[in-house]
Amino acid sequence: MSKIALVTVLFNSDNVLDGFFKSLSIQNFKDYHLYIVDNTPNPTTDALIENLSIKYSLTCYSHLKNDKNEGVAKGNNQGILFSLKEGFEYTLLLNNDIEFYQEDLIKSMYNYATNNHETLLIPKIVYFDSGKIWMAGGIIQHYKGTNIHVGDSEEDSSKFDKVKYFNYAPTCFMLIKNSIFASIGLMDEKYFVYYDDFDFIYRAGKMGEKVCYLPFIKIHHKVSSSTGGPESAFSIYYSNRNRIYFLRKNYSGVSFAIPIIVTFTTRIIKYLFYNKNNRQKLIEGIRDGLKM
Repeated sequence: MSKIALVTVLFNSDNVLDGFFKSLSIQNFKDYHLYIVDNTPNPTTDALIENLSIKYSLTCYSHLKNDKNEGVAKGNNQGILFSLKEGFEYTLLLNNDIEFYQEDLIKSMYNYATNNHETLLIPKIVYFDSGKIWMAGGIIQHYKGTNIHVGDSEEDSSKFDKVKYFNYAPTCFMLIKNSIFASIGLMDEKYFVYYDDFDFIYRAGKMGEKVCYLPFIKIHHKVSSSTGGPESAFSIYYSNRNRIYFLRKNYSGVSFAIPIIVTFTTRIIKYLFYNKNNRQKLIEGIRDGLKM
């Protein structure tokens, strides 16, 4: 059985692909196949991928081109379905706006998973520019219906160097045993982008799964390189739409009432500080979330 399928989704990603390909090229683990799901295919990107594959001697990949932007959730599903069809043991979902410099990174992650029978594994992720912690595990805040990253913006230190288990983590670099998809299904494509990984991990948690954090593996993340940042019109729309959809899908009764009240209260505050365009995107996001 083949070991790992790597799945990455492109969206105007040309400026980060060199570092991404270089990171893969130094890996001493070679029993993988990379599925590049391209939501913005064009001749320039085609040529870039071909040139980088030659430059870094990376030949085990497939470039899957969508006719339009299908979103991150569906893009990941497209790669996952190939992983399942081809009989891989694990799928590694990974962003392409990342770099990593440990030659045994993927090998160490795979060995830990198989030796310890883990199904969901994440590394330590730091900000690319500062080296500060971006994510050293994640925690679901049920009263908000959101999540937080452990250690966000803190200096990397020994307190983040212990293997731990969490009930949440983003899937921007997550090794997933393929058997888990049979239990909980794939990503919910309605999310398009944002909250799709939260929903997936939430469903996994309901089945008793936990996310294993491996601090000895480190990823450098160029945060929000393709979406314009958390306060862009794009992010405001989808983050609010999907937060409401997530709550309506997964919560009920009092467990729904509290986070939806918190959500609307905090949205009112944000509305007061937004410009006209961002206010409109906020309203549209809330409206569409209530329709989903």
